[in-house]
Amino acid sequence: MAQQSKQGAFVWYDLFTKDVDAAKAYYTETVGWGTQEWDGPMDYTMFTVGGAPVGGVMPMPEGMPEGVPPHWLGYIHVDDLEASLAKVTELGGQVRMPATEIPGIGHFATIADPQGAAVALFSSSGDDQGEPIERNALGNFSWAELNTTDYEAAFEFYSKLLGWSITSDMDMGPENGMYRMYQRAGGPEGQSMGGMSNMAGKMNVPPHWLFYANVDDIDAAAKRVTSNGGKILFGPMSIPGDDKIVICDDPQNAGFALYAEGKKS
Repeated sequence: MAQQSKQGAFVWYDLFTKDVDAAKAYYTETVGWGTQEWDGPMDYTMFTVGGAPVGGVMPMPEGMPEGVPPHWLGYIHVDDLEASLAKVTELGGQVRMPATEIPGIGHFATIADPQGAAVALFSSSGDDQGEPIERNALGNFSWAELNTTDYEAAFEFYSKLLGWSITSDMDMGPENGMYRMYQRAGGPEGQSMGGMSNMAGKMNVPPHWLFYANVDDIDAAAKRVTSNGGKILFGPMSIPGDDKIVICDDPQNAGFALYAEGKKS
């Protein structure tokens, strides 16, 4: 049976940081992840949920432009990496790091969209190993949010590059503007995988992606964010559906977010 395409899906998340040991300690205590050292040619640790990897952490790479802070980078699966990279430039984006091999895993490249938000494209070299973790599992990433300066132009870029489509637009009011939610072709019908808005422009920060990890209790998680040395930027706050979120910086100022599903009566 042919394997179903994951085109357009976020499949991995990497934390680039200055102090790997401190980051591992912070996220295991704050989010509840386990850790597993990667049996590969570089210094790399995977974050795990129930023994299954969901992301990783590594030192800030040599040659990274001066002033780039610690950050999370999301990886989007594409069926044809070279064709996708050619399309990136055609659509007004930039290829910041060319296709690079991860032995036995696949190839990836780092790009920036036309507004400057960085993300990675990834193509697998073979069949995936193991069962995927459920999207709503505790500790897994469940939402990818683009904070940008022109969400309509950004969505046009990603829709032409990856095949994303709109699930809905939500008006957040005159101060915050519109919030566009999107899904990938071939994913569960009507299931948004993230959103985008012009909040980067309103907050006067560079366009960037923000990734949400699932927790059971948002208030308890928010306390762990700060007690372990991080900062809360927004929240905890309720969102439509009685779910709750909190947006944070870790102790090394890498931005991340946490999400808790609303309790059903």
